[in-house]
Amino acid sequence: MFSVASLLTIILLALSIAASPFEIRDSLITLPISRRLNVSDGPIQLLQHDQARVAALKAGHHLGSPPVTNVVVSYIAKVGVGSPPTTYNLIVDTGSSNTWVGAGTAYVKTSTSVNTGQPVAVGYGSGSFSGTEYTDTVTLGSGLTITKQSIGVASTASGFTGVDGILGIGPVDLTEGTLTNSPTATIPTVTDNLDSQGTISQKVVSVFFGPTTSQTITNGELTFGGTDAAKYTGDIGYTPSTTTSPASTYWGIDQSITYGSTTILSSTAGIVDTGTTFLYIATDAYTKYKSETGGTVDGATGLLSVSSAKYSALKNLNFHIGSNTYTLTPNAQIWPRSLNTNIGGSSKAIYLIVYDIGTDTGAGFDFVNGYTFLERFYSVFDTTNSRVGFATTSYTDATTN
Repeated sequence: MFSVASLLTIILLALSIAASPFEIRDSLITLPISRRLNVSDGPIQLLQHDQARVAALKAGHHLGSPPVTNVVVSYIAKVGVGSPPTTYNLIVDTGSSNTWVGAGTAYVKTSTSVNTGQPVAVGYGSGSFSGTEYTDTVTLGSGLTITKQSIGVASTASGFTGVDGILGIGPVDLTEGTLTNSPTATIPTVTDNLDSQGTISQKVVSVFFGPTTSQTITNGELTFGGTDAAKYTGDIGYTPSTTTSPASTYWGIDQSITYGSTTILSSTAGIVDTGTTFLYIATDAYTKYKSETGGTVDGATGLLSVSSAKYSALKNLNFHIGSNTYTLTPNAQIWPRSLNTNIGGSSKAIYLIVYDIGTDTGAGFDFVNGYTFLERFYSVFDTTNSRVGFATTSYTDATTN
């Protein structure tokens, strides 16, 4: 005869075996990211395009001016839409939240396409799209799907070359006002629907970039639902999203910056943005940085240029975020020299990737940590816990430029 204890053990074992097929596990969705320099028409005016985006970001979504997308440097993921899916090359953008197609490859209607009848339009400063909202099946990664995802289908699109649209992974509030007939409505983002449909267990998007000296290369990764430990080193340090407007509209944080031991930017609010190429800081901070580095404005590119001797004397640029410090080494502060001519510069010049945001500290939008920051650190955008995280990678201290 079994004892009560033995019977209880058997019952618990049976329950655990029965329950195991239904165990809920975190599943990550990863997409490769490619970086492209659009140089089809000759040297690109990269700084001017980048500045246009930053100006639109600063203007604020609430003013009806969503951010401009810098289409001369694009960070692209392949996304399937429809059933069977058509693959579209979409710009990965943390600074906007609508997902749309049709700028290049035309939208292909399938059995899962549903026309909502809603006009949709987004202005991106130097570009725009307008068209009709559909809901459709979206395929990410290895066959993982989102059903009934809102998709803008462009009937007109301007300012986009070599891409099909945007995969918007910014905060959902950035979609407000983009449905013409419903000016106060928001549209659930891809991340929102992955969460609500149970595909991921938390609304987290992580981004990995690697530095590149090529015009086109696939060396990045977008991860939904968590983080990919193979892409970073050490621990991820998190900081709360800022409450300071207008930075709080986007993926905003608070940080201070030191050049060597000299403070050039006291603790203030700004944003982290995959769609901005360079690193922007408030005018007073930029003036200090320019003085400390000895940089002079280059007439051809608009960027700061330094001599070889001054490059050798550059100090670390330190970003103090939460309780952690993230350092751009001297090499990480310069544009890849192999790509100098692509931006209209001299092949032998040394250009710095820090530029003036256009207003002094205190505007509520005092920096943009763009691609040239993110290619050195793993970044985590956590909607569930209203925070942003960073970690070092194998490229943090690499000499690539």
